[in-house]
Amino acid sequence: MKNDVGLHVREYGGLLEIPEKTALQWLARRTPQRINSDHLTLLGLFSMIMAGAFYWLASRNEYFLILVVASLALNWLGDSLDGTLARYRNCQRPRYGYYVDHVIDLFGTTALLGGLALSGFISQLVATALLAAFAIVEAEVFLATHVHKTFKLSCFHVGPTELRIVLSIGTLYLLYDPRIRIAGRDFLLFDVGGIIAIAGLFSAFAYSAIRNTCALYQAEPIRR
Repeated sequence: MKNDVGLHVREYGGLLEIPEKTALQWLARRTPQRINSDHLTLLGLFSMIMAGAFYWLASRNEYFLILVVASLALNWLGDSLDGTLARYRNCQRPRYGYYVDHVIDLFGTTALLGGLALSGFISQLVATALLAAFAIVEAEVFLATHVHKTFKLSCFHVGPTELRIVLSIGTLYLLYDPRIRIAGRDFLLFDVGGIIAIAGLFSAFAYSAIRNTCALYQAEPIRR
């Protein structure tokens, strides 16, 4: 599904696209007038920072993990509803919204993974590699948006909402056991999940980079 916001087209495509859009439109219609998209953007940032802080605190008390999941839910609300509310009220600020949202995504993800690395539920090496993979994918998305004027929010039908759900399920599993046994050996659950996520991010990067390069080459072939 595509949504034109002026400077570029937003292209969805996640597995939960239809129910998510329905829920966001329902929420936008019922959001009090005193609340605007900037408030929701700040909620998204604050909740991501708190999720990282709660991961860190969970190293002392595992029940802080429940607050991590609650923070991820609030992050979805703020990060997803701000744009929907702006479009519903016809007060879009395409350049401002695009820039601020992605600066906040980069900072928020750094805070989240920083807190997770400090928690001991994931090794610092895997957390750092995961952050680097995320930054590389984000950079490719920014470049692709610039040249194609289409902002893709998902790859392989997995977008931010689906990732939040997977992360929340994994976080709740930590209450049961932070480790997982594979081939007779114990590993940190989030180390295994982080390595899978890194592989997925680099696969998405490679797929998107090759596809975009081929599309641009066809649009701008070498003149003979």
